[in-house]
Amino acid sequence: MIRTGLSLAALAAMLAAPAQSQTSTTPAAAPTASEAAAFLTRAQQEMAAFTLTSSRVAWVNATYITDDTDALAADYGAKGTEMAVRFALDAARLQKAPGLTPEQQRQLTMLRAALVLPAPTTPGAAQQLSDISTKLGSFYAKGKGTRGGKPINGSDIEAAMGTSRDPNELKEMWVSWNDAVGAPMRPDYTKLVGIANQGSKELGFADTGALWRSGYDMPPAEFAAMTDKLWDEVKPLYVALHTYVRRKLNEKYGDAVQAKTGPIRADLLGNMWAQEWGNIYDVVAPKGAGDLGYDVGDLLKAKQYDWKKMVQTGEGFYSSLGFAALPGTFWERSLFVKPADREVLCHASAWDIDEKNDVRIKMCIKVNSDDFVTIHHELGHNYYQRAYQAQPALYRNGANDGFHEAIGDFVALSITPEYLVQIGLLDRAQVPTADKDIGLLLRQAMDKVAFLPFGLLVDKYRWQIFDGTIPTNQYEAGWNKLRLQYQGIVPPVARDETKFDAGAKYHVAGSVPYTRYFLARLLQFQFYKAACDQSGWKGPLHRCSFYGNKEVGARLNKMLEMGASKPWPDALQTFTGSREISGKAMVEYFAPLKKWLDEQNKGQPQGW
Repeated sequence: MIRTGLSLAALAAMLAAPAQSQTSTTPAAAPTASEAAAFLTRAQQEMAAFTLTSSRVAWVNATYITDDTDALAADYGAKGTEMAVRFALDAARLQKAPGLTPEQQRQLTMLRAALVLPAPTTPGAAQQLSDISTKLGSFYAKGKGTRGGKPINGSDIEAAMGTSRDPNELKEMWVSWNDAVGAPMRPDYTKLVGIANQGSKELGFADTGALWRSGYDMPPAEFAAMTDKLWDEVKPLYVALHTYVRRKLNEKYGDAVQAKTGPIRADLLGNMWAQEWGNIYDVVAPKGAGDLGYDVGDLLKAKQYDWKKMVQTGEGFYSSLGFAALPGTFWERSLFVKPADREVLCHASAWDIDEKNDVRIKMCIKVNSDDFVTIHHELGHNYYQRAYQAQPALYRNGANDGFHEAIGDFVALSITPEYLVQIGLLDRAQVPTADKDIGLLLRQAMDKVAFLPFGLLVDKYRWQIFDGTIPTNQYEAGWNKLRLQYQGIVPPVARDETKFDAGAKYHVAGSVPYTRYFLARLLQFQFYKAACDQSGWKGPLHRCSFYGNKEVGARLNKMLEMGASKPWPDALQTFTGSREISGKAMVEYFAPLKKWLDEQNKGQPQGW
């Protein structure tokens, strides 16, 4: 996850610096192009001037959660929201000026749609919205479930969901987390939706969901249609994986826990949200081919890796591509492990404090495979942030938000056995032979493919809340309907409208748009295939590693340096040669697995 300073992305996160004391004025005369040019210069200067303090406030609140830091974050969030709303209203008016250049139109559109949760101009609305948003985020960070009747915090319960194979214990953890964290948020979330919708309508959008979809260089309706088209490309792969995994879970737990047909019980998939299933690879691994001969987490522990060595290894990958080393302040100011003496938000994120070189990550690192991959992912954000630092303030962001998430993920795809050999983690004699390819691909698919429908439905759910398709008295039913429709999963126990399970997902509590992660899952394979083609790789796509290839690094940097200065198809074309996001590279990557799954699934009921 990315968290930047007071750039366009910071406005979107609602944590910005105080607005200037002067208020926006609306001249009676029709807007002019010269007025728009002056406004754009002034707005970007104001944004840049407040970056440092606002980012520090947000950082302190995330790494030292107290009532005082919550109050500071809420105050800065309110003032920043007021400033961003002022910019957005002026931008909406100035877009009507004749003679605007395409560049000016683009920048005004970006300012108009910058906020994730815009407050209406009603006095006190920005403060109320910020108070609610801060409260929800803090409540999530402090959330606890139970395991064996004893309290367990968020990061620990996430890890336990991946290791426990006791269905009763899994049910307890799932229910306790959703009940304790999600359900109490429901009244505040309902208020948040109402306020944000009012603000969105003042900016000329039908609702907040339409505002979110407007940030992709295409009309909101076209963007929604594009996501549906992309899902159709990869859905057969997901259905095949679902069918196979359901049978394996039935074999392990029996009909009373997991039926042979229909949906999968959500708590059995190794993840609190059933969004990634890699933690239960041991349950589904095929005999022989499924034994890869190594586990990255075990390799890390055997080589006595700690958090620092893990982060240094991630940095080393980017250095091998020709990127400059991370600054000393990164190591001094990042949060790498969970402190014993205070509450922090452990959810991993990458930060750009001053939009120059004060980049950081915030993680509660554990020595395991998941965090090794996450480190590569978060550092991808940091290198992207550094690459576009010379751009004007409005363009210091990814080409679209999916790009920012995809950079580190496509690098992480290069954590292949060959890469592990190159960095000394794996002996060459341990490299799996070709007959293990199905195991390698299945392990990847359990995370990459399994995530796709979840990545799509989190925002579909919120879009439907914002436009009223899901009314306030059906929040829980709407969530479970979409999870059944797209993921083919059901809760382990019946859920009623006193619940709000969606709120037990960080990105809902924190109002972080989620379609970016769906796009990133597809973009990362496009980027990966492009890098492998550029490096001259000739073997199976899934075994490619471009570690150490400076040519790939140079071409990648050209795309990263563009930031958001051009529409995203231009940036995509710079690195991949294509102007369309596509699921084809992912389908190609997993083609051998799809063939194998179809053979395994013969005679099995498909779908749910």
